[in-house]
Amino acid sequence: MRKFVMVGVAGLVALGLAATAFGAASGSSSIYKFKAALTGGQEVPKSKAPAGAGGTFTAKTVEAKAGGGTFTWKLTFHGLSGAAVAAHVHLGKVGKAGGVAVSLCGPCKSGMTGKTKITAAIETALETGKAYVNVHTGKNPGGEIRGQIKNS
Repeated sequence: MRKFVMVGVAGLVALGLAATAFGAASGSSSIYKFKAALTGGQEVPKSKAPAGAGGTFTAKTVEAKAGGGTFTWKLTFHGLSGAAVAAHVHLGKVGKAGGVAVSLCGPCKSGMTGKTKITAAIETALETGKAYVNVHTGKNPGGEIRGQIKNS
């Protein structure tokens, strides 16, 4: 009888661990927060941003699930050379230009917010510091201000 109880308890513990692992792999969610301070000096290649141009980017939440999640963001900026024609999240390390991963707005106004779906690859780039946000203007179509996204 004692062996049966021991095996039964061990079996329940193993089943509980397996269920927990399955839940994590099959879509449990986590919430992350990110931020970036945008300046002209971080842009690659260097922009002709006016002195004092800058901004902030916050990702209020990323609800991570298997295969991706939901990205909620806010972008503010000031002192640009002209109207912000677009803003994006790009994949890339500090000092490197990368491809667009998420289009945020276009045209953009300071204080804009949004929500979009992201893939697991974009989620991983955000979590590992391999993504940045930048704001584009007519004078600096490749990007006027930029900030590397970091966990906050």
